[in-house]
Amino acid sequence: MTGRTEWPGDSPDSSRAEKELSPQDPAERARAICLRLLTGNPRTRKQLADALRKREIPDDIAEEVLARFEDVGLIDDAAFADAWVESRHHGRGLARRALARELRTKGIDPGLVQEAVGQLDSEQEEATARELVARKLRATRGLDRDRRLRRLAGMLARKGYPEGMALRVVRQALEEEGESTDGLEEGY
Repeated sequence: MTGRTEWPGDSPDSSRAEKELSPQDPAERARAICLRLLTGNPRTRKQLADALRKREIPDDIAEEVLARFEDVGLIDDAAFADAWVESRHHGRGLARRALARELRTKGIDPGLVQEAVGQLDSEQEEATARELVARKLRATRGLDRDRRLRRLAGMLARKGYPEGMALRVVRQALEEEGESTDGLEEGY
């Protein structure tokens, strides 16, 4: 025993167990599936639709249940996107580009993605980049200047920061630390 409650959908036999434990009415099964999935974390409409399709809920019934959940406010992709941007930018330091990519993979409408990432302006993004570099700067001490630059700029690039901003922020941090940035190529 794992010490945690086993829910339908947790085990490899979840589809069969769900059919055995759930009412025969597909709409009732669809509501139960959606409610269970929404209990732990917010989900996008696409994530719930995919879960219903995986559990062989007919498309017309899935659409009806999802529409009703939207009507009562249990599914709100705009609120999901806003919360995602807030959480992932402040928690992980992700830039607008990375956040937009994550939201698209979760099935958020492109217009909602633009609105959500539009909450962050260039100044906020740059301030976060500076904080990330400041935290990582100490770990690069003792390395030669070019290696430090590559590591710090690479870290920012992986988090979705534009190359120009990443290089500018890293150069400024190195200069503030007393490191000379003379002779660095523009492409660096």
